[in-house]
Amino acid sequence: MYSHSRSFRGRPRATLPPGDRFRQPRYAPPHMTPTRAAWLVVLLLWPVALLNYLDRQMLAAVKFSVMGDVPTIATEANWGRMLGQFKWVYAFLSPIGGWLADRYSRRAVICGSLFAWSAITWATGHITTYDGLLVTRSLMGVSEAFYIPAALALIADYHRGATRSRAVGTHQVAIYCGVIVGGFAGYVADSPSLGWRRAFDACGLVGMAYALPLTLLLRDAPQRDAVAEPRRSSLVQSTRELLANGSFILLVLYFTLPALAGWVVRDWMPAILKEEFGIGQGQAGVSATLYWQVAAIVGAVGGGALADRWMRRSERGRIFTSAIGMGLIVPAMFGVGHAGTLAVAVAFLALFGLGWGFFDGNNMPILCQVVRPHLRATGYGLMNMVSISFGGVADWGFGALRDARVPLDAIFGVFSGAAVFSVALVLLIRPRRELDRSLGGRADGAPSGEGPDGVPSGGL
Repeated sequence: MYSHSRSFRGRPRATLPPGDRFRQPRYAPPHMTPTRAAWLVVLLLWPVALLNYLDRQMLAAVKFSVMGDVPTIATEANWGRMLGQFKWVYAFLSPIGGWLADRYSRRAVICGSLFAWSAITWATGHITTYDGLLVTRSLMGVSEAFYIPAALALIADYHRGATRSRAVGTHQVAIYCGVIVGGFAGYVADSPSLGWRRAFDACGLVGMAYALPLTLLLRDAPQRDAVAEPRRSSLVQSTRELLANGSFILLVLYFTLPALAGWVVRDWMPAILKEEFGIGQGQAGVSATLYWQVAAIVGAVGGGALADRWMRRSERGRIFTSAIGMGLIVPAMFGVGHAGTLAVAVAFLALFGLGWGFFDGNNMPILCQVVRPHLRATGYGLMNMVSISFGGVADWGFGALRDARVPLDAIFGVFSGAAVFSVALVLLIRPRRELDRSLGGRADGAPSGEGPDGVPSGGL
């Protein structure tokens, strides 16, 4: 039900008839262009994504302070179990959170999730027992499980063409920045006047404070007749449709295998560097996060731009870009396992980060090419469920292997081999052209009725 008018540049532009004005997002003022409105969504979500990973990463960076303050943790295996507990709860609830975002409101899911995990972060700073940490990490998994599927799906709703990979990559940059900032928590923990509990208090209060303005400003994307929503599916029906999609199954496997290394690098690398090279907790936390996360930022921005540009020539442009990133992870993991000095280890971690940025920024855009729009959050939730479930096993298993004194080169050699297999998996994925046609697709990857930047030129 679109009518077409001319923009000031002479390009055809789709506009909604008067009866459909209720579909406009209320937060976008009349003078705001569709491109600015779409990027405003990314801007509003950027601090949320940063807090999402900052609150996770802090615990890894302050491991030795927490274990000294909470002696009932006792063993490396127990520490790994606690990290795994978060991931298993997070994994189990990710599809449910994604389905709720698909069925009801992405905005409500995002804002509720932010407030809940921030309150739990604050509570973590007041825990004194191992059992208490298990409870708070489990609750953290409940609250954080709902954010990522809803946020990435909302960004994909607004960025429907030539800006999708860049928009998702920009959001993922906030995650990397959160990990970087979290790495400095080791210095806070080592400070006699501060300590690790003060860091958790501060981050929790900031997140709860930001939840209110986010609720007022963020809006769900307007529905458009070109992508009219089908009858709402139950969680079982949605899951059945996704599992019958061969390309989606390949994407789940591709999403999972590199995550085994990714979770170990995030959760264990500060402790690995401290023990292997005899450095302080603060330096270890920064060395384990800063350099590879900066490289991941470069990879996410560069990989997003490359993927969007490649899509103008090939519908597999995002797949090829992601495969390049995975190819960089292969030597990176091998090099980390065999590093003889801190500088060499950091250099290979930076290579890992560059490849991770290429990979991470294109997962949701590739998902959009193989599943219907109203299954995106559910699909990403299922991907999270499988990936993070195995990530929890990897955390626990790595702790057990370290207790058993298995060499690092053997462990990271397995991660390198998994990355080789992952390259083959992603190249087998076949985009569904009918999804582009259902959006009124153009050869340049932007649906008809959209501006040159791939965001809707009408309806805002």
